[in-house]
Amino acid sequence: MSADENDLKRRMDGALDALKREFGGLRTGRASTSLLENVQVDCYGSGMPMNQVASVSVPEPRMLSVQVWDNGNIKAVEKAIIDSELGLNPQTEGNLIRVPIPELSEERREEMTKVAAKYAEQARIAVRNVRRDGMDSLKKLEKDGEISQDEHRARGDDIQQMTDGHISNIDTLLETKEQEIMQV
Repeated sequence: MSADENDLKRRMDGALDALKREFGGLRTGRASTSLLENVQVDCYGSGMPMNQVASVSVPEPRMLSVQVWDNGNIKAVEKAIIDSELGLNPQTEGNLIRVPIPELSEERREEMTKVAAKYAEQARIAVRNVRRDGMDSLKKLEKDGEISQDEHRARGDDIQQMTDGHISNIDTLLETKEQEIMQV
């Protein structure tokens, strides 16, 4: 693998990692600290990730506990959880916010699978964009006479195989997440 192919692989892997993080924030029926990871809290004049203003733990299988570090941010954290579209209803007790994880209705499960599919499609688009960048750079190298037409074709095939592998991984992740969401 050449240096630019390593870069393409790193960028495609980045799209996969981002998808895994997004899926972690999608609710199944169980409590998970990753559920609130992508929630942005408006405090100190900007949006900050939850893990920079509070610590999240799982004291029970269907309960999250959010320990807010600065008492001035409690309302902002509570509002961020409510506005997150995760269907959660936080209960504040001092500087601790309890977040019960309700059972998912069939309708809510279907909504979640649609969101998961949207995340997967965004990841596929990101991988295809990386492939396009790689193909464009190969075209330029051939045009500039730095590589032959045969080498262009061979390296193009390598990039396509890498792309197909990553898209296949995305599809597998999506299938697994959909099963997890629909499991009652």
